[in-house]
Amino acid sequence: MPAGAATLRVALQLEPPMLDPTGGASAAIGEVAYRTLFEGLTTLDATGEPVPLLATSWSRSDDARRYVFRLRPGVRFSDGQPFDAAVARASLLRAARPGSPDPQAADLGEIAGIDVLDPLTLRIRLSRPDAGLPALLARPGCVMVPPETGDLATRPVGTGPFRLDRWLRGDRLRLIANRDYWGPAPHIDGIEYRFIADPAAAYAAVRTHAVDLFPDYPAPENLDQLRVDPGLRVSVRPSEGEVILGMNNRWGPLRDVRVRRALSLAIDRRAIIDGAMFGYGTPIGSHYPPQDPGYVDLTGLYPHRPAAARRLLAEAGFPQGFAVTLTLPPPAYARRSGEIVAAQLRAIGLTVTVVPVEWPTWLERVYGAHAFELTIVNHAEPGDYDIYGRPDYYFGADPRPVAALLGRLRTAADPATARATLAAIQRRIATDAINGFLFEFPHLQVADARLADIWANTPLQAVDFSRVRFTDGRAGDGSGPVTRDGFGAAAAILAGIALLAALVRLVGPAAVLARLAVLLLTLLGASLLVFAATQALPGDPARFMLGLSASPAALAALRAELGLVGPLPHRYLLWLAGVARGDLGLSYAYRVPVAELLAPRLALSLPLAAFATLLAAGLGIGGAVLGAARPGGVADRLVGWSARIGLAIPGFWLAALLLLLFAVHWHGLPASGFPGWAAGPGPALAALVLPVLALALPQAAVVARIARSALGAELGRDYVRFARAKGLGPAALLWRHALPNALPPILALIGLMFPFLLAGSVLVEQVFGLAGVGRLVLDAVGARDLPVVAAVTLLLAAVTAVAGFLADLGQRAADPRLRRR
Repeated sequence: MPAGAATLRVALQLEPPMLDPTGGASAAIGEVAYRTLFEGLTTLDATGEPVPLLATSWSRSDDARRYVFRLRPGVRFSDGQPFDAAVARASLLRAARPGSPDPQAADLGEIAGIDVLDPLTLRIRLSRPDAGLPALLARPGCVMVPPETGDLATRPVGTGPFRLDRWLRGDRLRLIANRDYWGPAPHIDGIEYRFIADPAAAYAAVRTHAVDLFPDYPAPENLDQLRVDPGLRVSVRPSEGEVILGMNNRWGPLRDVRVRRALSLAIDRRAIIDGAMFGYGTPIGSHYPPQDPGYVDLTGLYPHRPAAARRLLAEAGFPQGFAVTLTLPPPAYARRSGEIVAAQLRAIGLTVTVVPVEWPTWLERVYGAHAFELTIVNHAEPGDYDIYGRPDYYFGADPRPVAALLGRLRTAADPATARATLAAIQRRIATDAINGFLFEFPHLQVADARLADIWANTPLQAVDFSRVRFTDGRAGDGSGPVTRDGFGAAAAILAGIALLAALVRLVGPAAVLARLAVLLLTLLGASLLVFAATQALPGDPARFMLGLSASPAALAALRAELGLVGPLPHRYLLWLAGVARGDLGLSYAYRVPVAELLAPRLALSLPLAAFATLLAAGLGIGGAVLGAARPGGVADRLVGWSARIGLAIPGFWLAALLLLLFAVHWHGLPASGFPGWAAGPGPALAALVLPVLALALPQAAVVARIARSALGAELGRDYVRFARAKGLGPAALLWRHALPNALPPILALIGLMFPFLLAGSVLVEQVFGLAGVGRLVLDAVGARDLPVVAAVTLLLAAVTAVAGFLADLGQRAADPRLRRR
C-alpha cells in the first residue's frame, strides 16, 4: 500500500439496491460497484472509446460478426478464483440467457456463440454485424463474475481493485483495497460511500469536509458558495445523460406527431436549465450528448414558439388543449424541471396534473407497465440512442425507422459513414418528436482540494478510483470500518429493565402483572392488524424482487421462500412465530434479513429518542417549575413565550438552523453522520448533540405548557392553601406538594413522547444524514419493502405500548391514590 494511504469518503445521492451490476438496471449499482468491485473485458476512456481492461486486445472479422479477445494473464477474483477464457464465456452467457435480469441482456442477445480457443483467448460469434461490441462490453452489465457466483447482490466477488468490507444499509458502505489485485495497487486503502440525498445535508457535509468527494452534487444553487472555500474544488463537467420529457407515443393525443411537435415547441429549454439547474446544463435537440463524436445540433428544430404550438394543436383537433398527467420520479432535477414544464404546457392550453412518485413506482408504472402519459427522466447510459430501435421500450415509438439506421451503423466500414449514420439517427428521433429533449445533465462535482487524479469525464457514471490520491499524503480523516455494535440499544434496554424493577418495587407485582397482561393483548392485536394491512396491499413482492421478465417457475419458488403461499391464518401464525424468535422476514429491497437492517438503526435511534425525551422533559418541567414559582413574573412570561415559539418552529427548520450555526459556520460539532458507539462515547455523543437539540426543543415547549398548566391547577387547590396557611414556604409547597400531584399527566405525555420521537425523527435524520429507524421506514415505504414496513410498524406499536405501560406504572408510583385504586 502506498505511503500515506487513506480512506476516501465519497457521497452519493442514491443508495444501490444491491451490488451486482448484472442483476439490475439501477445506475446507482454501477456508481458503487463498477471499476471498484467488478471489471469487464473493456472499459471506456475519457472520450467514450473502448479500451482494454481484462482483455489486453481484440480483433474482428471484416463483416464485424466475429471477435477474438486476448485476455490478461494472472487475474484472480477477490475470493481467489482464477479468471480465464472459460470464466469469461460463462459470464457473458449468464448475462445473455433468456429471462436474465442483466440490463444488457437484450443487447447481448446478438451473441450466437462463444468459443474458448485457449485459456487466454476468447472468440465471440454474433448473429448480426456489430461494430460496437467492444463498447457494449464496457457497460456495467457485462462485468466478469466468478463461476461459483453465490449471492453477488449482497456478497459481491469481482476482479476489481477493491472488495466489500461492510454495508450499513441506508447510511454508508465501505470498500477496502483488494491486496491481490492484478493491477497497480490503489493509492487509497478504502472507499467509504455515504448516501446523502437531502440538499441541506449535502451542503453541510461538503462545507464541513465530512466527505472528500461528491461526484454528483445535488444542490446547484449553492455551488458559488462552495467555490469560495479554498479547501474545496468545484468542477462542472458534461455527462452522457440526456434529460428528456418522455412521451407515451401509444397514448391518445400523443399518437399524433403534430401534438408531440407542439409540446416540443412549448418547451423553453433555457428557462428549464436556469430554473431547475441554476444555469448548469446544455440544451439538446435530440437524444445525443453534445460532447460525443458525431453530434448534430438540432436545438433549432423546435425553438420556444408557444403560438406555433397552439396552431399545431388546433390542426391536430385540440384547439382547447387536453388533460395530461406528468409523472415525476424523485430526483430534484426531475421534480424541479417538471414544475417548469407543466407551467409551459399550461401556457399552450393543456391541463397538466403533476404526479410525483418514488423510484419503484416509476419503474413499475412507467418503465414496466407503460402506464403513463408524460414523464421526465435522465437517460444516463452512453450511446443509448439504440433504445429508439426497440419495439417494447416504454415510450412506445415505432422502432422500424431507427432500427434500420442502427443496422446500418453496426456495419459501417469507416468513420465517415458511421458519423453520417449517427447524424441520420439524431435527425430521425428529433423529426418524429418521439420525446421532448431538454438538456444534457451535468456532473456537478465537489471535491477536497487535496484530491488528485480523479477521472475528469465519466461516460459510464462510475469514477475510476484506482489512481485517486491525496496530494499532501495525509489520511483523509477516514472514519474507519463501518461497525455494527449494539451498545446504544443494549444500554437503552438495560436502562428500561432497571426502571421496570424500580416500578415493581413501588407499585407492587400484582399491578405490574395486570398491566403486562393488557400489554401482551395489545401487542397481539397490533401484530394482527399489521399483518392484515401488509397482506391487503396491492402488488406482487416476488415480481418486484425478480423483475418484470421473471419466469413463472422462478416467481413461484420465491413466493414459497418468502412465505407468500398458503392460507392467511397459517401464514400469520408462521410470521408471528418468526417474530417471536427474532426472524422478521427478508427485505425485498436489500435481500437481507430485516433484523440485520433494524439492529444498527436501533443502536442509533433508541439513544437519540431517549436523550431527546430526557432533555425535553428536563427543560419542560424545569421551565414550568421556574414559571410557577412566581406566577405572572418575568420568568413565567419568558417561559410562556419560549414555549409558544417552540411550538411554532417546524422541526426540520430548527434542524437546518442548528446545522448551519454550529456545524457549518462555527465548526463546533459534526455536521452529519453517526460514527457508531464503537468509535467511542465522545465522537458518538458529539454526533448526537445537534439532532437531540432539534428533536428536544419543540417537545420541551409542549411539556412546559402541559406542566405549567398542571402546576397552576395544583397550586390553586384547597390542600395547598391549607398548607400555606400553616406557614409552609413557597419552595416546599411547589416541590413537596404541587409537583408530585401534577406529575401523572406529565408522565403520560412523556410516555407518548418517546415513541413519537423514535418514529417521527425522519426529517431530522434527513438533515443530519443519520441512518435511523425513521429513514429506514421512509425508504421502505418508497420501495414498497413490505417486510421492513411491517417490522418497523410492529416495533413502533410495541414501543408505544411499552411506553404507555411504563407511564401508567409511573403514574401509580407518583400518585398513591392510583395505587389504592
